[in-house]
Amino acid sequence: MELIPAIDLKDGRVVRLHQGRYDARTDYPENAEDLAARYLAMGADWVHVVDLDGARDGVGTNASLIETLVTNHPGRLQVAGGIRREGDVSFWLDAGAGRVVVGSTAMEQPAKVASWLNGFGPGRVVLALDVALEDGVPQLRSRGWTESAGTDLWTLLDDYGDSSPVHVLCTDVARDGAMAGPNVDFYAECVRARPDIRWQASGGVRGAADLEALAATGASAAIVGRALLEGAITEEEAGPFLPNA
Repeated sequence: MELIPAIDLKDGRVVRLHQGRYDARTDYPENAEDLAARYLAMGADWVHVVDLDGARDGVGTNASLIETLVTNHPGRLQVAGGIRREGDVSFWLDAGAGRVVVGSTAMEQPAKVASWLNGFGPGRVVLALDVALEDGVPQLRSRGWTESAGTDLWTLLDDYGDSSPVHVLCTDVARDGAMAGPNVDFYAECVRARPDIRWQASGGVRGAADLEALAATGASAAIVGRALLEGAITEEEAGPFLPNA
């Protein structure tokens, strides 16, 4: 399993949200460009960069900053937030993003996104499927986690049929930014249910022990934001999960 550092951007600043709430935001002094360079120098293969304004409003107000990042680090960034049209996918891949993450549209229009998987290549488009567990069922949330998508994770993946995604970034929104530990049992269930998918676990990582627990589930990657920003995971502890360390 590899660690993928996350950089969340709002109004041009590096931030973290608590459980996806835009009114529960923590700002960090780090510069996004310096942070991306540091994570890659640590040995990360990928950095996950999110335009939070785009995720909520569909307007990528951090686009120029992210474009600078992908230009400086071609093929190394996984770009997310507000990517809802085929032209958005094409733009970011042409700009130098290695992978593009599609969230709300992946839930609301699976037939359309299936055509993107086929057209751009399934390895270049990541489905971001955010869930809130309700009586043990992973119900999907969309529009920056502000709305119910009206279906559950398993039903949606079935809707993709033969156009199955290679990468799924799945966030348990109750754990994200809470430093309460990842939902290990849920990710183990994901791997058991769909071993053909390379699952990216997101939400709640507090330290190296959580990375080890996620690795034991069979998840392919762990998205880590706050724990790296606040030093809860040191560079030495991250090393075993960084391909180029």
